[in-house]
Amino acid sequence: MSDARYDQYREALRLGHVATQHDHHDAAAAAYRDATRLAPDRALPFIGLAGALASLGRRDEAIAAYTAALDRAPDDTTALRGGADALTAAGRRAAAAELLDRLTVVLELEGRVAEACDAAREALELAEARGRRRTVERLVRRLEGAAPDDAAAVESTERARQALDSVPTVVAPVEVPPDPVTLTLAVEEALEAGDLDEARRRALIAALGHRAVGQLNAAMDACYQALAILPSDPDIHLLLAELYLDRGWRGPAAEKLVLLGRLTQLTDDAETRTRLCELAGARFPDDPRFSAVCG
Repeated sequence: MSDARYDQYREALRLGHVATQHDHHDAAAAAYRDATRLAPDRALPFIGLAGALASLGRRDEAIAAYTAALDRAPDDTTALRGGADALTAAGRRAAAAELLDRLTVVLELEGRVAEACDAAREALELAEARGRRRTVERLVRRLEGAAPDDAAAVESTERARQALDSVPTVVAPVEVPPDPVTLTLAVEEALEAGDLDEARRRALIAALGHRAVGQLNAAMDACYQALAILPSDPDIHLLLAELYLDRGWRGPAAEKLVLLGRLTQLTDDAETRTRLCELAGARFPDDPRFSAVCG
């Protein structure tokens, strides 16, 4: 993009933001639409356009704009949330729940567990499914280990428990699981592009996606793929420990956590140590091997 075109794009975005702040949604939509023409490969103007259209009650157009944004930035949390809200308003509950499933994975990957739990709960309330119920239950268990003064975690946990109690379990057709080929290709595309950080991130998303629908072997394979990129990645080692526990492999899970605990002492990784101790305290409360790490 030339300097002049980029300046035009920035000005269109600015006009859209200003119009949105003043609730001039027609003007905002026009400005954001100009921005999409100037930079059709960027997600941001499509997100702004979708928000303006949604405020105008033009739901189908808003959904199309959110879809365009997600085509360009599949993991954008604003687009995932906005698209889910627009689909819900249009009565398309199943499609909205699918976007919330994706939002749950991204938020958990970013460490925003309370928000991930809320998104998973909303998906369950929109369209009950076994995989969604398991995801909510798993996130509740994670939040139960949070500090008692973490108001967001406490409130999210309470909302999730109410949903688990109130949403009836429906016997439905078997859910369509994530396509392993698609997930694998996404990782391989990043590797071919030489973007190891993106490849690692996509492998972790694939692992979480497989786990959410009970595909534990595929989830572990994705973890091993991520470890081949970054062998010391604590997120992957923690997820592998949880997957081992999902399968009832308590011995290997404990050994992995012990080794990871030693690593956190060497690297002084307080965040990973906190997460490790929460998991160890919940699943191995009487194991003396964790006392040196967790106190």
